[in-house]
Parts: sequence; structure tokens; C-alpha cells
Amino acid sequence: MKVGKHFFKLQEAFRVDHGKNFRLNNYGPADIRGHYSKQEAEDLLLESVRVMQDLQDMLYAQNQWAMLLIFQAMDAAGKDGVIKHVMSGVNPQGCQVYSFKQPSAEELDHDFLWHSNRRLPERGRIGIFNRSYYEEVLVVRVHPEFLTRQHLPPQVVHRNIWKERFEDIRNLESYLTRNGIVVRKFFLNVSKPEQRRRFLARLEEPEKNWKFSEADVNERGYWRQYMRAYEDMIRHTATPQAPWYVVPADHKWFMHVVVSSAIIETLEGLKLAYPKVDRERRKELQAARERLEKNAQG
Repeated sequence: MKVGKHFFKLQEAFRVDHGKNFRLNNYGPADIRGHYSKQEAEDLLLESVRVMQDLQDMLYAQNQWAMLLIFQAMDAAGKDGVIKHVMSGVNPQGCQVYSFKQPSAEELDHDFLWHSNRRLPERGRIGIFNRSYYEEVLVVRVHPEFLTRQHLPPQVVHRNIWKERFEDIRNLESYLTRNGIVVRKFFLNVSKPEQRRRFLARLEEPEKNWKFSEADVNERGYWRQYMRAYEDMIRHTATPQAPWYVVPADHKWFMHVVVSSAIIETLEGLKLAYPKVDRERRKELQAARERLEKNAQG
């Protein structure tokens, strides 16, 4: 199966450019909308990996744009898997992956964007954030007691703190866009029953035991609060320059092709090309060729 125009349009159904009227209930975790069968999706992913290889090679060679991919989700939604499968053909030299865990003491002594800003991708590279600064309006909002660990002055911890953080995030992403860093954000939308099934699989399969965390199970008790926080986050931070993709995650094979479609469509839109060689450089290359051909034996 070849990557065609229909593949590029696949991501459109899940893209949120303007969050004002966003409702999470309109995006079902299992809603694959009849696009592909599992086998078709898996074949298409293999082809899209090859397409992405070429695009990433040009991105790296051109050395003008950078891309930042942000993945947010409830536990067991498949963040690690989507990065592994969708980015499997990318040259590691041109890709940087960071997984953000609980903040360290050093990070807590800085502003909430500091730890992620230090890891923004260089020009020509794709940066991937497995979780990100968005945790500061998700887990910290669901557990406001975490704010006390951030050593903030009492005057700035008020009822509008979340709106102010949304504004700070929008401003950051606008700044990045204006500096050639393209931002694309993915909420991998898994259902609560499917999360439970995956947790049980981690317990039943010895090779997956290491993935299981009792803390993840405890967070299920805050499911409604998290869904409200995700909805509010997308509503306040989805923009045409830095859109969210609300990707159904109950079927991993479909999730993979939606994410791949969004990345390829974005890279295609950058009009990437290999650097052109000017006349003087072409003469230098020709001279180098002639010297090498004269010394064919050594």
C-alpha cells in the first residue's frame, strides 16, 4: 500500500486548531471511523516509515527547521509504543527523545517551563517529548498540593493560575514557531476500560511486569478530573500554529497511522529540500573528483 493523498488527510479528523468549542466527548477512544483494517494500517505504517526517512534526511541536511512532537496521555495509552513504531525509521542522529518524570529538586527551583526548554530540538532535528510542560496543567492541576513543592510566592498561586499557565504555554509555542520550531501535540485518548485491560496484561505477562506501577492504578481514581483537565488544556492551547491531535488510542495500530499521517503531512508542508550547490562549490567538487580519479591506486 502506497502513501497517498487519503493518508495525508487522515489526521484532519483528529486535529484541533481552535480549542474554544472543543469537547472531548466528540472524540471517541475507539473511533477509527472505518478508515482502514488492521492489516491495511500495518502495511501503510511500513510505507510511511520509509517516507519519513526521506523527509527527515532532508530536514537534517537543510538545517533550517526543527520539529517538536509532544505526546500526552493517561498511563498505558501507548506513548512509548507510538514513538517506537512511528519513528522506527528515523536516523537517531537527527532525533532526540526525552521522557519527563517527576521533577527533581533542581527543576522545582526553576520556572515550570525551564526543564523542557533546556531540551528543545536543534535545527534540522526532531525532538520528541514523552510527557512535557503540559504536566503542569494536568497532574499538578489534579493534585494541586504539588504546587506547594514549587516554592512559588503565595501571591502568584491564585484562582487564575491555570489560565495564566495556558497563556504562558501559548506564548512559548508561538515563540518557537516564529523561530522555526514546528510544534505538533498528540493526546493519545485511551478509554478507562482499555487502560484496565492493559494494566492487567502487564500483571499477567512477566515480560511486562516492569511496566506496572501501583501509582498508575491509584490515578484511575481521578479519571474524571483528568479528563476535565485534558479538555480544558486542549481548549486553551490548541492553535493553528501548534495544533492538538486527539488520537483514538484503544486500537494501537490505528493510533500509529494517525500520528504518522500528522507528522508526514507537517514535514511535507515545510517544502524541504537538500541544499543546492552553487557554481563555485560545484567547481570545487569537480576538482576534488579529478584529483581522486588521478590517484585511483592510492
